[in-house]
Amino acid sequence: MRKSLLVVLMLAAVSLPAVAQSDAASPAAGAVVAAKGVMLLASDGARLGPVYRVTADGSAQLIFDGRMVTIPSSTLSMANGKLTTSLSRQAVVALR
Repeated sequence: MRKSLLVVLMLAAVSLPAVAQSDAASPAAGAVVAAKGVMLLASDGARLGPVYRVTADGSAQLIFDGRMVTIPSSTLSMANGKLTTSLSRQAVVALR
């Protein structure tokens, strides 16, 4: 009985830091999380392209003019039910 209790306590102590690290990498509560395949629009209404991949911090990556571009999660929002970035098309061009 004592050995099994000791093993359980040791496993709990080891797993606690791993849980804290995974929470730190996740997007902030209430933040918009992009989904693969969803069309991303610029602030000026231009279609930028479908989301190719979503990073661990919630940033959206898309292939724009033949190059991979990362749109920061802090710029993402939902406007009229559509995934939108606060960046204009020109600002996204500058990210390339």
